[in-house]
Amino acid sequence: MRNLAGFFGRIPIKTRSALETAAVGLAAGLASVAFQKGIAAVYHLVFEQTAKHSFATFAWVSLASIISAALFSGWMLSSACPEAAGSGIPQLKLAYWKDFGYTSFRVSWIKFIAGVVSIGGGLSLGREGPSVQIGGCLGSSVAGFLGAPKQRRRAAAAAGAAAGLAAAFNAPLASVAFVLEEMLEDLNSAFLGSALLAAVIGAFVVHATIGAQPAFEIPRISEPTWRPYLLMPLVAGMAALAGLTFQRGTLALRKRSKAMPRIPRPVQLLAAGLITWAIALFVYAKTGSDGVFSLGYDDLTNALQGQMVWKIAVMLLVGKLIATILCYGLGGCGGIFSPTLFFGGMVGAAIGGMSGHLLALSPSDQILLAVCGMSACLGAVVQAPLTALLIIFEMTHQFSLVPGLMIAGLVSLVITRKLGRPNFYEEILDQDGHHMKQVIPPRDLRTWQNLPVSTIANFSPVILNNLQPEALGEALDSNGYARFPVVVDGALAGILSRAEGTAAVAENRTPKYLPATTAAPQTTVRESQQLLMESGTGMLVVVEKDGRVVGIVTLHDLLRVQVSMSEQAA
Repeated sequence: MRNLAGFFGRIPIKTRSALETAAVGLAAGLASVAFQKGIAAVYHLVFEQTAKHSFATFAWVSLASIISAALFSGWMLSSACPEAAGSGIPQLKLAYWKDFGYTSFRVSWIKFIAGVVSIGGGLSLGREGPSVQIGGCLGSSVAGFLGAPKQRRRAAAAAGAAAGLAAAFNAPLASVAFVLEEMLEDLNSAFLGSALLAAVIGAFVVHATIGAQPAFEIPRISEPTWRPYLLMPLVAGMAALAGLTFQRGTLALRKRSKAMPRIPRPVQLLAAGLITWAIALFVYAKTGSDGVFSLGYDDLTNALQGQMVWKIAVMLLVGKLIATILCYGLGGCGGIFSPTLFFGGMVGAAIGGMSGHLLALSPSDQILLAVCGMSACLGAVVQAPLTALLIIFEMTHQFSLVPGLMIAGLVSLVITRKLGRPNFYEEILDQDGHHMKQVIPPRDLRTWQNLPVSTIANFSPVILNNLQPEALGEALDSNGYARFPVVVDGALAGILSRAEGTAAVAENRTPKYLPATTAAPQTTVRESQQLLMESGTGMLVVVEKDGRVVGIVTLHDLLRVQVSMSEQAA
């Protein structure tokens, strides 16, 4: 590995960057294809094969599958890698901004296995978000294998994310737009070129291995009439509301589940799986459609081809909505792209079916309503309307859909802003204690220096309040930090270094600590920089007027933001 990294380091920097991006795109594309094929294989074995037998056989096999999937994936996530839960996009975004794009390879393979088992086993979740995280984590790992240091993995993480999503949908432009809109929050990012190259390679990989449409089939349509445009605002509005209902329900349930730490994740996920199974089996018994299980893309394809009765579309919409809220909110391993596209498609199919005879809608008209519902719902949830529009367009290459997609995106955007819903991914990070306003840097130096230090502080520091050798030893063993603030009798007493703490434990004595340098939360970053340089500990403790410690700032916090600003300006 060292020989390869050394050889790679001798290549001219521009050539090296292009080769690194190509390697990242290939690895992420192959991983995304393998992930999709793994899910399809498990789903085919469990659901498609048993559906050919009796209803009782299907019921028992699907029950055993969903119980196994919930317990196994819940155990993997809770014991081996909690950051692999959910879609993975918020975690990758946090790693991009906070850790310079560095992620552990462990996240990739645990996400891969847990995702295949969860989604293929029947939990109502999507595969596109995990493809983004797997691709981004692989991008970081590939860059490290080729010699990139941990603090210069951002370009590779962004490129891997774009390649993973491009391979999931065969939509390279949409994948680049999503990475720039959602992860980088900058459509003029310096990493645009590498993300685009990796996305194209990812699309080539999926096109060569699976075909032009790796997700669901959208048939070619003739020119729609003017009639569906009468229903377009209604479809887009209802689809956006379905997406926001999912968003609000999922975030509320996730917040409540995190407040119940005594109930293990496998048990919570098992409850979600059992309720999902009951709902899905009821819908299957009534309609013969198994779309509540897993991705639901077969039923979505039927709706897009005009082969679904509107009453079935309504049942699938309600069942899928409840099941996905449960599976994601209680800690499942999967994403939200597939479910939100499903919600929107069913809304469009239901409204188009109910209005078909009244307005004499053609099959092309009804397909237009379904795809516009998909775009509106996805745009409302992820707040990336450009990505939602491009995904549908790139999968169809049909210009006749574009006006409707633009109307749907506009209606979705208006409703989302009127209701004031937060960004879904950032709200998840907030629930986990990561506030992106403290992580993502401003665009210019003056604004940055005039910000209050509270915007970059760590508000979850490890504080020592028991300096007895036994307790101190446990604290040092549990945390790898070099310095710790010390609080005695509720007041800040000083800063303890690891070296002094280790020596005190070994000698069974009370440690000596250094004086602490403090700052108020409203102190500017400019003033904090000076205080930090003058301190002898490399740590600035943020305290309230009453002396209560609320956070710390280290040199790492300052450098992280300044490096981010320099990369954005490059």
